[in-house]
Amino acid sequence: MSSHLTLVALSNKPMPTEINAALIDHAKVLGIEISKDIKEDAHSKYFSTRWTSNKALMPEARVAMRDIAAAHDADLVFLSSGFKPSEVRVLAMDMDSTLINIECIDEIADFSGKRAAVSEITEATMRGEIKDFKESLRRRVALLAGVSAEVLESVYRERLRPNPGASELLAGANGRGLYTLLVSGGFTFFTEKLQHELGFKQTQANTLEIIDGKLTGKVIGEIVDGAAKAAYLESACAIMNCHKGNAITMGDGSNDLPMMRGSGISIAYKAKPIVKEKADAAFDRVGLDAALLLIS
Repeated sequence: MSSHLTLVALSNKPMPTEINAALIDHAKVLGIEISKDIKEDAHSKYFSTRWTSNKALMPEARVAMRDIAAAHDADLVFLSSGFKPSEVRVLAMDMDSTLINIECIDEIADFSGKRAAVSEITEATMRGEIKDFKESLRRRVALLAGVSAEVLESVYRERLRPNPGASELLAGANGRGLYTLLVSGGFTFFTEKLQHELGFKQTQANTLEIIDGKLTGKVIGEIVDGAAKAAYLESACAIMNCHKGNAITMGDGSNDLPMMRGSGISIAYKAKPIVKEKADAAFDRVGLDAALLLIS
């Protein structure tokens, strides 16, 4: 298998000419040759420039190249030589802090005065410091016992917003005939509303137990953790008669890594360092819909 790579810089504005020399010069220091493609793409509000590398890049080199792109206000993507945009069949993505701007459980806790305690566990989990996601979720949900179920609607109406480019991404993906999957360690109350709003083909998440109009502090059924996310993606690929390499995956936390690993393009959206390090793309500046440039 060829070890060549395609590098794609993505930006909200026309690409500065200086980025080309900066990337090529640094690549030479690493003993790597990259050459700029003649074609430059523009997709609505985004701009992209592509280079071809004569060999794969080590993780440290990827970090350095991304830092150079960031200095020129661009995000950098690494596409393997075997990736074929025309063969992408599935888009699978996380919800909290990826598709949307908040961690829903933290906002629910905020209404009950327990945000600090819940957020501390959430952050440690997303950074990968707490390895057992199921136990982490149970601990956090237990802190919500007694909260009125009406708080869920308040969080959705007052605080939840799709991240930039979310609706455009879903419209573009659905328009291309992709199977769109929202798979979340969050809650069905929110994923089902977002499915209706944005047009996902399938959503999977956790169900909060509610009795007499209040949260009991328990989750009903099996918890959706990292392994479950990966399994739901595999099932979506089976529906589309394709392999994981024909999927785009998007996430921000360590529990997204099993789903992202081995996919055609893995995109870390404003993600934790452990996720950026392992992902093909790190979107810190462009919106979610910039992913459409990678499959056009």
